[in-house]
Order: sequence, then structure tokens, then C-alpha cells
Amino acid sequence: MSGGKVDIKVVLLGKAYAGKTSLVERYIHDRFLGDTVPYQNTIGAAFGAKTVTVNNKNVIIGIWDTAGSERYEAMSRIYYRGAKGAVICYDLTDKYSFDRARYWIGELQKYEENCKIYLCGTKYDLIQEDAQLRQIDEKEIKALALDIRGEFFETSSKTGKDINKIFTKIASDYLLSKQEPPTEGRKLI
Repeated sequence: MSGGKVDIKVVLLGKAYAGKTSLVERYIHDRFLGDTVPYQNTIGAAFGAKTVTVNNKNVIIGIWDTAGSERYEAMSRIYYRGAKGAVICYDLTDKYSFDRARYWIGELQKYEENCKIYLCGTKYDLIQEDAQLRQIDEKEIKALALDIRGEFFETSSKTGKDINKIFTKIASDYLLSKQEPPTEGRKLI
């Protein structure tokens, strides 16, 4: 993964095995290692960056992939400090991972209140293969997204479903937040 100047800092948070590292691998390197490489817990965090073009503007997204193990939770604060976007990952086949997503939302609301939150249900390919594997009702996800004024996506790192979409949305929201409001007295057409 590469470093350098970034326009927007984005942090990935969620329970271990929620699919955060696979999400980053698919987005930055357009690959899925899940079938070929044994799983390794992220220790601390890993960093990657990618440039995305939105509305003819290049935005460099710096992505911090944090450790999901509960023993590293307190350490994660140093990685989401100053983040403008947070992707809260949960495994669509693991109800507990969605419960842990609520923990991360609380942490961000307490310590990084200006950080925009994006909910990301991972492993969508598994529920496409067998709908009975779904553990989190879409209505519950929509209600949470509405409650936190966030967005939600259901993704698959294996197939690539909606991976680019989530990061493009983050970049687009960032550019919108950077626009200066119209000056007083100026007529909008």
C-alpha cells in the first residue's frame, strides 16, 4: 500500500473477520485474496491510498484499515482522529458484527463528531448464494443509517459489488463539504 499526501482520511472500523482488509484489497488492488491466502488479523492498522475522480476532480483517499480484535479497540482512536469518513464494516452473515458496528458508531460520535459514517455490510456474495445466511435485516440497517444520518452499502469483496461505489460516494461527499456556501445577497439561479 502506498503513502503520501491525501485529501481525505477514511478509517475502516469493525469486528475482526468483518471483511475490512478484503474491502481495501479489492478497492486499491482490485483483487480478492480470500480464496487463496490464509486469513491474518490486522495488528494495529494498515494504510493505503487511491486516487478517485469525481466531477472531473481528483481526490486522494487515504484509507486506514484498523485491527478488529477487541483488544486493539482503544488503540483504534489514534487512527480515526481527524478522519472525515468512516466505513463501519459488518458481516451480513454475523449478527454480532452488526451489534459491534453500533459500538464503533458510538465511539465516532463521542470522539470524532464531524466524521461522516458509512455503513458497509460485507460478504454479500454469501447471501446471494444462500439467503438463509443473512443475519441482519435490511430494515434494521436502513433504520440505523437514518438514525445516524449515514449511508449504507451491501458489498462483496469477492465479486467487487459496490466497492468502488462506497469510496466514490465518500469522495463526492467530501467535495460537496468543501464547496463554499453562496455569499449573502447573491441570487441563486
